[in-house]
Amino acid sequence: MLVKVDPLKPVEDILRKVADLIKEGGVVAFPTETVYGLGADCFNISAVLKIFQIKRRPADNPLIVHIYDIKQLQDLIDQDYEKACAIMDVFWPGPVTLIFRKKSYVPKEVTGGLETVAVRMPSHPVAQKFLRLSGTPIAAPSANLSGKPSPTRAEHVIEDLYGLVDAIIDGGETPLGIESTIIDFSRERPILLRPGPATIEEIQKVIQNLEIPEFLLKKTNEPTRPLSPGMSYRHYAPEKPLILVIDYNKLDEVLLRYPDAPVICAQELVSKFYGRRTVVLGTLREPFTIAQNLFHVLRTVDSITASAAIVVGFESKGILFSVMNRLRKAASEIVE
Repeated sequence: MLVKVDPLKPVEDILRKVADLIKEGGVVAFPTETVYGLGADCFNISAVLKIFQIKRRPADNPLIVHIYDIKQLQDLIDQDYEKACAIMDVFWPGPVTLIFRKKSYVPKEVTGGLETVAVRMPSHPVAQKFLRLSGTPIAAPSANLSGKPSPTRAEHVIEDLYGLVDAIIDGGETPLGIESTIIDFSRERPILLRPGPATIEEIQKVIQNLEIPEFLLKKTNEPTRPLSPGMSYRHYAPEKPLILVIDYNKLDEVLLRYPDAPVICAQELVSKFYGRRTVVLGTLREPFTIAQNLFHVLRTVDSITASAAIVVGFESKGILFSVMNRLRKAASEIVE
């Protein structure tokens, strides 16, 4: 079932019919402010397992549990969340996921076998109303086949999952375009596990002692076992090889190696590639446009006849730090 709704003022009666599918053990794709999620009742193990089967997702890759009311935390976590309150006050509802020690009855299938659970309160009007009508916390990774670029439009979900899920809620394009920032509060010192729309700089204004692990700074490899959603596996990748060029001094060499490859870059760099096809990600003047368009562009390049695609990297600061995190995971080759 495909259901189209107004992203700002969704009709409750329409969403109630889809929410009933969740109560019956179904799996539903729905929009959030970050990307589309593929959701099921987090306490219904058979429904949660459908998510993994549909996505072809490794069983040890945890899911994010979505809530609409902070009171629902009491059903999920087994720790005092006082030290996370400052972050909640600023970023909830919004694109930040928090990790806590879990209640014993939260299914291990949701947490990838970990003793922690990742929780988020989305701000998207459709997601909020859908969660409230469903009446339960909803476990939801991105609504795509594992490894492919995350879906930021209903058409992306349809491309990957149509006929495999019970319903798709079409709420238009998601406004932020990349997955949530993830912060782990289950340990003594809060640690950033995934950068996202809430940038490191913004988070550090609230948490002065935020730990940024070496693997995010590319000084070490990621842990072999995922500590949170979105870790340890290759993600976001188009089907054709994606060459990420970070060292601009080596760009000409890469262009010669792949003479038919389109170049994915910011608007400001297009003029440097005269005579070659370019795909614009966004503008450096408004870097959030680059994040918003990222996954749509990565899907688009597979429709271009070429042996590979070249993407020109960005300076890793602000939202572009998060963009570079995704590009590194998507790339089949990194030139730096």
